[in-house]
Amino acid sequence: MNTNPKFPNPAFINDAMGKLGEMLKQSPAKDIEQNLKAGVTAMLGKLDMVSREEFDVQTEVLARTRARLEQLEARLAELEKQRAE
Repeated sequence: MNTNPKFPNPAFINDAMGKLGEMLKQSPAKDIEQNLKAGVTAMLGKLDMVSREEFDVQTEVLARTRARLEQLEARLAELEKQRAE
């Protein structure tokens, strides 16, 4: 999942790189392809992005945290009700 709407999704980038690679294989510009891949890789490395695996792990952590928060809120409401009686 692309978390930053300012940048194209990874599938688009991979597809574009694949098409560019095919085009360059038919020309003497193989060095340009390697340099371009290195440049794109370096650029993507500088972006503040996380892997899909890390994103999924953090989504699970957040879901568990929300569930626990809801339990604690219910317990607090129950205790406040008991105290008011």
